[in-house]
Amino acid sequence: MALVEPMNGLPQPDRLRALGIVALNGMFDEKDAAGVLAQGFELLRSDLAIVSSFGADSVVLLHLVAEIDRQVPVLFLDTGKHFAQTLEFVEIVKLKLGLKHVRALQPSAADVARFDPTGNLWESDPDSCCHVRKTEPLNGALKSFGGWVTGRRRYQTSDRGVLPHFELTADDRIKINPLSYWTFDDIVAYKRAHDLPEHPLVAEGYRSIGCAPCTSVVAEGEDPRAGRWRGLNKAECGIHFDFNSKIAAHKTDNDLDEADHKLFKGGRFVGDPWRRWAEGDDPATVRFTHVPLAVWQAHAKALVANPHPLGLMLGPDDPVEQIGADLERFLSIGIQFPAFTDGRGYTLARLIRERYSYSGELRAVGDILVDQVVFFRRCGFDALVIDDRATRAALAAGGLAEFSVYMQPVGERLEVPAGTRPFLRRPTGEENSQGAKRD
Repeated sequence: MALVEPMNGLPQPDRLRALGIVALNGMFDEKDAAGVLAQGFELLRSDLAIVSSFGADSVVLLHLVAEIDRQVPVLFLDTGKHFAQTLEFVEIVKLKLGLKHVRALQPSAADVARFDPTGNLWESDPDSCCHVRKTEPLNGALKSFGGWVTGRRRYQTSDRGVLPHFELTADDRIKINPLSYWTFDDIVAYKRAHDLPEHPLVAEGYRSIGCAPCTSVVAEGEDPRAGRWRGLNKAECGIHFDFNSKIAAHKTDNDLDEADHKLFKGGRFVGDPWRRWAEGDDPATVRFTHVPLAVWQAHAKALVANPHPLGLMLGPDDPVEQIGADLERFLSIGIQFPAFTDGRGYTLARLIRERYSYSGELRAVGDILVDQVVFFRRCGFDALVIDDRATRAALAAGGLAEFSVYMQPVGERLEVPAGTRPFLRRPTGEENSQGAKRD
């Protein structure tokens, strides 16, 4: 069925899929967590994973899951910064509920060494710390699944106040929130009714439990998540953001003039967490910034020592071979297209993907027409930053062009270029194409 089709490459916007999500949200009573979860299992089957923090109330969702299928993959973000009590609680819950496949997701050792070598990035830049230790590992793991289940609830924060049972995210996955309408009293009552174990830190006054450096005790009457990133303008780690949006949502035509709605990724327009390098930026402290090649070469030492996520911005004539060995240093690479008639960026993209095996985000930036989108995809781009309003409007309306005939093969694709003359190919049998015996 359409909801469980594999999502290889860049999917086209699927309006039926979006309508299906709307219909699903109308099928269940607000508190019917078991029904919502069972529907998710029915739709996605082996394409579904559970994401759990093993925090204060996580055991409720995990118990509901275990009642349906103890074999389902449970993804736990083992950030390296958890309380010892949380790691002990993981083992307690696994044993109590009989969960068979709890998988610890750890941050890339290379990313930690590069961005957080001293282990205290959380002090100066908690957003980047969460990105390296949570968002990146989870994004990598979720590539194997068509949907995932969370334990989020509406009462936890104002951003979650509109949380539905089912969401369609920008990467075309289904996110399921069975407990979205539950209250704190509902959680407490369920734990008591099923004699579920309590996280050891709850008794010490922790109501929401994440990484140890960024979690504190909650006072009586405070918001349950007041102890997370206390004193900072931060309420989410980032794994539930659709890029920099709060709740996954489709962009409308009225949104298309806004600068942060020019990024087309995952088949739809989303918020863009990246910015361009600006005069006066400090190479040692910038983050989520696309650095031009010339700036990188001029300030390489400071940028290499910079602990924050960085991107690279290339012009169509930039000699990528001068930095090829360092491309994996960047979480995102942008290639500029000053005019839609300028094809140099296609070649640059193929070099980056095929010769240097770059695996991060590759985005085309600039003058892009809707008919070019399919060619960008073929050359390895998975994101587009589009200036042309007509192109943005066409893509928002689902006007993604497709072509069935190509004049030139790309990479490892098994394609026969149009116009290839079979009679000029080397014979594969005993005889040549005219029937004569070989010499």
